[in-house]
Amino acid sequence: MMKLLSYLTKREGTTAEELMEYYEEHHVPLILSLAPSPTLYKRHYLTRGDAFNLREDEIDFDVVTEMGWPDREAFQAWMHAVSDERVAVDEARFLDRSRTRALLVEDRVTAG
Repeated sequence: MMKLLSYLTKREGTTAEELMEYYEEHHVPLILSLAPSPTLYKRHYLTRGDAFNLREDEIDFDVVTEMGWPDREAFQAWMHAVSDERVAVDEARFLDRSRTRALLVEDRVTAG
């Protein structure tokens, strides 16, 4: 599986709750209207103020989006479909796009 992790930061002045609500209620439906859902599509929202967040003051993102496709061809087709200008315009409503990082990763699973 080809997997992409995106580290996203909310726009200044946006609360964590507003980020989650907008992402889930507006952005995800927009993405799914432009392209079929990836094989894997998860959003992992940071829980601020938790004792388990080591060095939380250095964490510079608010959500990690995890996406996966069966192969590179499916990934590239999906990327082409979501390169629509509406995606960038919508992201600018709730994200600081200048701080977005996206990385291809390879999993090694021990359990689950």
